[in-house]
Amino acid sequence: MYLVAFIGACLLVAMVPGVSTAIILRQTLRAGRGSGLAATLGNESGILLWGLAAAFGLSALLLASQAAYDLMRVVGAIVLVVMGAQALWQARKDRPAAEPLAVPGRGRSYLVGLGTCLANPKAAVFAMSFLPQFVPQGQNIPLTLAVLAVVWVLVDLLWYAALIWAVATAKAFFGRPEVRRRLERVSGVVLIGFGIRLVLEAK
Repeated sequence: MYLVAFIGACLLVAMVPGVSTAIILRQTLRAGRGSGLAATLGNESGILLWGLAAAFGLSALLLASQAAYDLMRVVGAIVLVVMGAQALWQARKDRPAAEPLAVPGRGRSYLVGLGTCLANPKAAVFAMSFLPQFVPQGQNIPLTLAVLAVVWVLVDLLWYAALIWAVATAKAFFGRPEVRRRLERVSGVVLIGFGIRLVLEAK
């Protein structure tokens, strides 16, 4: 029963728009399903790492160090603001801009997803507070947390895959130059807003 409740909670969490959703949708609109899926795999790799870190107590070390937490918070904010600025700059142009990382093809999208997730200390906080709530009494805590982290990733993958499919199917509309420029503006503002909020938030 706890696993069913956990899956439901993971689905609800995935459905709430956030940084990951903005990054994945942007990559999908810019380069298609493959790029969106690569960004999703990168993001979920980061989620899995944070989940395993929570399982083995590594996230607690980060949360115990204010300096380390603040450093990650600032780095994450810079990454988001830079990507948002690139999106706003792209919205001024008619041709696709260079991606934020000089890595060919889908590898670039994967690294964008991974880097954005790992540079967000809020993911560590969430993993530490979310996963332990679903560990049944008497179970091996590290092992159960690791299993829950994997389930969390699988639920995320299914949700984002469906979202990517829907967006890519409507790409004929979203791919129109004027619509695309507007979406770039929106994603740019959203990413910059997330970055500013992240750097201003206290631990």
